[in-house]
Amino acid sequence: GAGPIIIGQACEFDYSGTQACKALKEEGYRVVLVNSNPATIMTDPEFADRTYIEPITPECVEKIIVRELETIEQSGAGGKLVLLPTLGGQTALNTAMSLHRSGVLERLDIEMIGANAEAIERGEDRQLFKDAMIRIGLDVPSSGVAQTLEEALEIAGDIGEFPLIIRPAYTLGGTGGGIAYNRDEFEEMIRHGLDLSPVTEVLVEESLIGWKEFEMEVMRDRADNCVIICSIENFDPMGVHTGDSITVAPT
Repeated sequence: GAGPIIIGQACEFDYSGTQACKALKEEGYRVVLVNSNPATIMTDPEFADRTYIEPITPECVEKIIVRELETIEQSGAGGKLVLLPTLGGQTALNTAMSLHRSGVLERLDIEMIGANAEAIERGEDRQLFKDAMIRIGLDVPSSGVAQTLEEALEIAGDIGEFPLIIRPAYTLGGTGGGIAYNRDEFEEMIRHGLDLSPVTEVLVEESLIGWKEFEMEVMRDRADNCVIICSIENFDPMGVHTGDSITVAPT
């Protein structure tokens, strides 16, 4: 689960997580749910075989995994315990990646499904994402990745002019990011963004304020089958957060 509903991590994660639980149970899987927010649909008893209302942290999830492995062993039931982090928002992704980096998943022989660690890294790491877009022939704004204020100032000098966009890595919904119109705002946002990024990394990007903004919701499987689930047009131009803009779907 995604935990409490906050800006950038809203009720759509409860809905998608609930649908995932239903789909997994229909396929005959035993579902163990972890969510720190009891005021959700997905924590209703009918959606999981076992529900933990516990903090979504690496330490807590590790204890739950160990307990479930012991339960499987004691019951003599076959099967394998796997981790599905992609329907719990940024909280679940960050927790899963922490367990991966610390070696817990490898040590306990837990596989990540939905998206593996490499795929999550490519989507969350600003430089890896930029490189992936360039490899498939998509144009991206001029940008650079910084882990210190000095590196960020150097990138700003290379881009050449304000305003500049700041995007911290491993955050969702614009958390810690923003638009800097001068050097003072830029330095303040960089410090704030580096503090909020779990990997102390921000992307400094040229501004595309005023451009028309469209969103495409795409699902793709490992066989490279793609389908556009929804196309969305923002009423306001880029520079206005999509959460503050009127949107029209389909375009």
